[in-house]
Amino acid sequence: MTEHTPARRLDEFKPDARFAWCVTGSGHMIEESIDLALRLPGVDLFLSSAGEEVLPLYGWPVPKLREHFRVFRDNSASSVPVGMLYQGDYHTVVIAPATSNTVAKCALGISDTLPTNLYAQAGKQCVPGIVFACDTAPSVITQSPHEWVEVRPRAIEFENVERLARIEHTTVARSLDDLKAALDQRLSNLGLAWNTSSS
Repeated sequence: MTEHTPARRLDEFKPDARFAWCVTGSGHMIEESIDLALRLPGVDLFLSSAGEEVLPLYGWPVPKLREHFRVFRDNSASSVPVGMLYQGDYHTVVIAPATSNTVAKCALGISDTLPTNLYAQAGKQCVPGIVFACDTAPSVITQSPHEWVEVRPRAIEFENVERLARIEHTTVARSLDDLKAALDQRLSNLGLAWNTSSS
């Protein structure tokens, strides 16, 4: 069995290092995820093309996001913003919410979007990643832009979540509570605290 490289030490990041929060094309818990991002200290948003399409459907067009975050869009073939990971600008990569497509790509080492590229390069830099997987229960009630719908994930979705959970430097959140707990733990490790206001 291969021994995993330990996570990077805190002194290897810049003093003003930030969270890199990635949004993919899922509407599941997207408003709750953005609310958590607003409460964290120092967050930059990284949007997949699908994420950029979906966010306005839930009241978050890019101009509104830019009132609260630095926003990076998926508009370069080589995912240029990923280079900031190598400079120690980001101490944590979060993908929330993560579509089953994104989970599968991350689990199989495919990095062809800005979020999956950030996740892969974070792993290679021993930077912790937190992935909020949407398809983790036999039946999920989720909010579409116009109504609540039931989604029944397939066995392959569950297999990919389990595969992803085995990858080093990765924490898989299977619920909003799991995501909060993972962020709590990361803040504690970094000696940081939640913002008292999201404004």
